[in-house]
Amino acid sequence: MLKTLRLEIPNDVLGAVRLPPDEIEKEFRQELALALYQRGVLSSGKACVLAQATRWEFEMLLGQRRVPRHYSEVDLEEDIQYAHDHQ
Repeated sequence: MLKTLRLEIPNDVLGAVRLPPDEIEKEFRQELALALYQRGVLSSGKACVLAQATRWEFEMLLGQRRVPRHYSEVDLEEDIQYAHDHQ
């Protein structure tokens, strides 16, 4: 199930973003996922979903940004569920 969350960003702010227009949404998703994961608001599994990244891609992002990893029982359960769903 998807829920829509609308984020309004002023045109002058979007215009100031130094990224190709076709990469902005992807970058914003990744930044939000990284920030929420780092704060402990999202598990790594849910952060992957938000970032629209595979586990490997998200782990690479964490490493590139030097974000400490925290792995909880919830993360383990999500990893197990992910593995079952993607066989």
